[in-house]
Amino acid sequence: MELTDILPLDQWVEFEKEIVRRTGLDSNVFDTNGVRISDYRKWANRLCPAIKATDRGQSFICAVAHMNLAIIAQNTGKSVIEECDAGILKMVVPIFADDAFIGAVGACGLLLDDGEVDTFMVHKTIDMDEAKIENLAEDIGSIAMRKVETVRDYIETRLDEIVRNRKTDQNFQN
Repeated sequence: MELTDILPLDQWVEFEKEIVRRTGLDSNVFDTNGVRISDYRKWANRLCPAIKATDRGQSFICAVAHMNLAIIAQNTGKSVIEECDAGILKMVVPIFADDAFIGAVGACGLLLDDGEVDTFMVHKTIDMDEAKIENLAEDIGSIAMRKVETVRDYIETRLDEIVRNRKTDQNFQN
C-alpha cells in the first residue's frame, strides 16, 4: 500500500502546509524509503537549506537523522522526537495502515527549548566557515518540548483520522 492509496497527493501537501502554519516547523511526508512524496518546502530557518545544499550535509546530517528516527518509529510504532547531529529538532511520526508501515511525517527546523546548533560538527561535516554557520543559525527559533508534544499529538490524531476515513471510504465502495 502507498501513501497515495489512503490520501491523494494534493491532500498530503495540504497536511504538510497545515503543520507548517500551526508550528513554524519544516514538515514533509515521506514514503517507506525516506523520500519526500511532494516538492512542497517551507524552510523553518536559514541554516538547514545551506546544510542540505551540500551532498555531505544532506547525506550525513539530514538523511541520517530521518532514517534513524524513521526506523525507530517504524519498529516501535511510536513517534520519535530527537535532535539531528546539527542540534536541531527532528520529529518523525510513523504512518501505519492495516498494520503495515507505509511512511512517516517529519517535522524539523527549530531548536528544542534552550538547545543550540553544533556549529563545530556542521563545520566539520560540510566544510563551511563556522562564522557563516553561526550567522545562519543566529535567528533559529526555539520550541518548548510541551509544544512539540502538542504538535506530535495533532499529527498522530490527524493520521488516525486519515487512515480511519480510508477504511470508511473502502466500506462504501464495496
